[in-house]
Amino acid sequence: MEKKIIRQIEKNSSEMIEGIKKIVKMPSVETKAEENAPFGKDIALTLDETLKLAESLGFETKNLDNYIGWAQYGEGEDYIGIIGHLDVVPVGEGWKHDPFSAHEEEGYIYARGILDNKGPILSCLYALYAIKQLNVELKRPVRIIFGCDEETGFEDLKYYLEKEKPPVMGWTPDCKYPVVYAERGRAVVEISTEEKNIAEFFAFVNTYFMNAKPNAESLGLDYKSEEFGVNEMRNYKLRYEDGKVIFSVTFSYPVGLTVEKIISTIEEKSNGMEVKCVSHYTPVRFEKDSDMVRSLQNAYELVTGLDGTPVTTTGGTYAKLMPNIVPFGPSFPGQKGIGHLPNEWMKVEDIISNAKIYGLGIYYLANI
Repeated sequence: MEKKIIRQIEKNSSEMIEGIKKIVKMPSVETKAEENAPFGKDIALTLDETLKLAESLGFETKNLDNYIGWAQYGEGEDYIGIIGHLDVVPVGEGWKHDPFSAHEEEGYIYARGILDNKGPILSCLYALYAIKQLNVELKRPVRIIFGCDEETGFEDLKYYLEKEKPPVMGWTPDCKYPVVYAERGRAVVEISTEEKNIAEFFAFVNTYFMNAKPNAESLGLDYKSEEFGVNEMRNYKLRYEDGKVIFSVTFSYPVGLTVEKIISTIEEKSNGMEVKCVSHYTPVRFEKDSDMVRSLQNAYELVTGLDGTPVTTTGGTYAKLMPNIVPFGPSFPGQKGIGHLPNEWMKVEDIISNAKIYGLGIYYLANI
């Protein structure tokens, strides 16, 4: 059956690339909320067009008030869930081509969102389409979920989980290969003080953050895990608000360290400054030999012939909030720093390889 699925995906490859280009050409950057468009009109239109595409392929679809939508194959409550997102980061400068033209050149497609994340989630849709065409028998239904707020707050997924039950297994194609069995925790911490204490505040921020190593060594938080590596500080931001100066920092921390330890340590060294956690996602970890992880590893290895030993990530994906899923693809080893930069790209052959891996992943998970 694996060979049949792969052959069908190859047969559909031109149709898949055209479908992906159609959605990638839509400028789905978040804008001001409007009626029936919680993340702006452009994202709502993109979700609508994506669901129409799924319907044209014969899938049942549902739009949850333009927060998020899905396409499904099969019936039943305990479904396999694959979630990606249609929203994209702002374009920025430095593009060689119109960022929403889906310009193809020498086997590469250049567009904002081609990698992060329209190309990958739509390759999952077309992988499921191949399985549908072949009338492959699955023990569980499979749902492709199209998020609309991954880049700015996960409000889409929060809304989804208020309306729908989570999947029993699945993945988000918004990270890297091989299968990612664990994600670090992520905490955004704010340190603030009154304007009258600004000199002391800047001295503290400079000593422990701006002029310090990013491993939080100066704070005594240079915790290191064999699986995850060392604690990391990033995304420094300063602002002035309501008579206060505020510094924010994001901690990407390994299992074994806690947000409570981070907060208490900063409080001890800050001499009475206000310290609070404004956003927090706990680490996510699955056993490397679990049925889900092992099945996705097998799919990756069969298609690529590469070592699929599961890995961890310092990044953060929908897996932080959606139960029972892992990050899985789309970037192959060595492909880094593409998603949010000018001239975001994806190889056509990689899109097709992704669809093959995802097709086998669907087949394996839905039959566990």
